[in-house]
Amino acid sequence: MENIIIITQARIGSTRLPSKVLKEIEGKSLLQIHLERLKKSKYGNNIIVATTFEDGVEKIIKIAKSVGVNYYQGDTNDVLDRFYHTAKNRKPDFIVRVTSDCPLIDPTLVDKVVQLAVNENLDYTSNILIEAYPDGQDVEVIKWTALEKSWIETKLKHDREHVTPYIRKNSSFFGKDLFKSKNLDSLQNYNEVRMTVDESEDFEAIRTLMVNLGMDENWKIYADFIRNNLNLFSNQKIKRNEGFLISKATNIIK
Repeated sequence: MENIIIITQARIGSTRLPSKVLKEIEGKSLLQIHLERLKKSKYGNNIIVATTFEDGVEKIIKIAKSVGVNYYQGDTNDVLDRFYHTAKNRKPDFIVRVTSDCPLIDPTLVDKVVQLAVNENLDYTSNILIEAYPDGQDVEVIKWTALEKSWIETKLKHDREHVTPYIRKNSSFFGKDLFKSKNLDSLQNYNEVRMTVDESEDFEAIRTLMVNLGMDENWKIYADFIRNNLNLFSNQKIKRNEGFLISKATNIIK
């Protein structure tokens, strides 16, 4: 049986909304909500929070411990390096990459992407090669050998900050031959729906979902509620992948 681990990145610093993963809704931090949802995955007994050495990081570590999740502290900006060293000693076959600014990540969706990766022995599998799922439901599954190859070869700051761009742009999905890849498709296009947290408006949107629907629904129920109640969600106008695009525009060689 394959050794599959889930790594979620979490840090204190955030340009647009500092300490966002520590913000609380009904007595639970966004990080706790995120981790508790991840634990419902078939692979939820093997989660590691990949964090940093920033001031205040002990609060992230405390939350991880309280939920029964391991943690690793690594480089703040070279997140690829942080992921690599988080996984290295655990000798995984596949690594699931999620991010803690997606508190409503759907564990069933995680399992579907993992199943596709394992069944077809893919180097890279995700639901973001075609962006048809809501922003905030991003799941990537990376074969260990692909992560290690990327860690060794890629030098661009942008690629290392965002972990997987080197793998994606050199994958079979884009006609390249370094990494065998596939996308988990969605039957419907929810590309315009936003449920990630980068701005204060995003946090209020998550609070609105929690108050109305609770913390345990699947991604589609949340997404449909947003679509049907757009007047309650001022964050829906924010551009998807804004931070990623800003980083790409300022890309430099390390």
